[in-house]
Amino acid sequence: MSHDKYERSSDYSDHHDAQQSNAPAQRMSAGRYLATRFSTLKPPMDRLENPITLLGLLNFKQWMFFLVAFLGWTWDAFDFFTVSLTISELAETFDKSNKDITWGITLVLMLRSVGAIIFGLAADRYGRKWPFIVNLILFIVLELGTGFTYSYESFLGVRALYGIAMGGLYGNAAATALEDCPERARGIISGMLQQGYAFGYLLATAFARGLVDTTPHGWRPLYWFGAAVPVLIIGFRLCLGETDAYTERQRLRKENAGVGKTFVAEGKVALKRHWLLLTYMVLLMAGFNFMSHGSQDLYPTMLENQYLFSSNAVTVTQVVANLGAMTGGVFVGYLSHKLGRRFSIIYISIVGGALLYPYSFVGSEKVAAAAFFEQFCVQGAWGVIPIHLMELSPGGYRTFVVGTSYQLGNLVSSASSTIEATIGERFPLPSIQENGETIARYQYGRVICIFMACVYAYVIVLTILGPEYKGRSMEAADDEDLQEARGLRGGPNDQYHSGSDDGKVEKV
Repeated sequence: MSHDKYERSSDYSDHHDAQQSNAPAQRMSAGRYLATRFSTLKPPMDRLENPITLLGLLNFKQWMFFLVAFLGWTWDAFDFFTVSLTISELAETFDKSNKDITWGITLVLMLRSVGAIIFGLAADRYGRKWPFIVNLILFIVLELGTGFTYSYESFLGVRALYGIAMGGLYGNAAATALEDCPERARGIISGMLQQGYAFGYLLATAFARGLVDTTPHGWRPLYWFGAAVPVLIIGFRLCLGETDAYTERQRLRKENAGVGKTFVAEGKVALKRHWLLLTYMVLLMAGFNFMSHGSQDLYPTMLENQYLFSSNAVTVTQVVANLGAMTGGVFVGYLSHKLGRRFSIIYISIVGGALLYPYSFVGSEKVAAAAFFEQFCVQGAWGVIPIHLMELSPGGYRTFVVGTSYQLGNLVSSASSTIEATIGERFPLPSIQENGETIARYQYGRVICIFMACVYAYVIVLTILGPEYKGRSMEAADDEDLQEARGLRGGPNDQYHSGSDDGKVEKV
């Protein structure tokens, strides 16, 4: 792999051909950068290899890292969606409205950024393994705690603590799965990893149907079951060590002033050189989290409340939607190797916007088809995100930056379900009588449709404005921030980012 291959931004639109240069270059002006936003969207058209061939590039160790990261991310999603899928039951138990219960979702989203900061810094400093395991231990304790709450206040308190624990996992999972991944396979592995989220939602939907209200304990067995599986994932992670990329970075840190001092120096360099990029990543993740939570969190309630779907019909629709999500994430992630990260996100977001009307206004069980393709688009765009964030992030702080940008985006979007539920109550439908009780009904579909249209527009604009570092090397030896922190190179004008021999990297 060449360490001296960079790409000049002025040439990026010319078929993305990489240019070699050993001389430092001046930072691009804001005007010049904005002028290249559309020209740099031109797909690189790199050759798409057979997916089986790409998956065969990973060795046994890389597959084990991917699988443990996938399982951890899957159970993160499972535990999150337990509340979304039991809103009505929780409201009945605590004698609250659906809107009140959605604060349990909102608090988790708000506090996940705290966990991302704590566990992200720990993983970048001390390794991926033990912060991951501590995360899962907290999952067990707090999911059990949720299952044993008997008041609304204690429910909110436990979910708030759970948000901190959940926040630390995403960045660690992305780093564990993708740091050592061969460059040509990054797109498809990114899409597969991200679909742990959809797979977790699918499992939560299926187990909610099997465990909720099938015993005298109502909704509680779902949470007790959610606390059991992490025990197995912890056992799996204990059998693995650290990624090669992290191990090599620690070796280079020790050669300098010591691991701790070099780690701090890397942070100062990263903040000085990339503060604007880090801000952009948070704003982008806010849009993506509005996209996923806005389309999913209140959707089961819409089907049940507005369109009077039975529990079985809601389950079938959700399962079909998540099958679409998993398909879309892998497919678009794979395609991003040929089309580029930004172009892939924009294209699939436009398609998703076009599908919003049938997704939210079809009131029969045929809506399952629209749900499949809408979630294909939502999670298709998300399938690009793990590797896009990894390639954008400073090498020494990948776990922290990926996790924190993702979770700060969650913080910004944390009130998605509460906003939709609150606005939905302004559009009432005729009430119905069920088991002697009056059930208020609302036009949640109209709110979801308008809300998601605005979100898609936001994501498209932010993606157009942002950079792309497709093909960037993740090896410590290629990390200019680390070299500057060690006093070996760098300076205010040294703004190129190294990539692989066939990598396409854009300077900002």
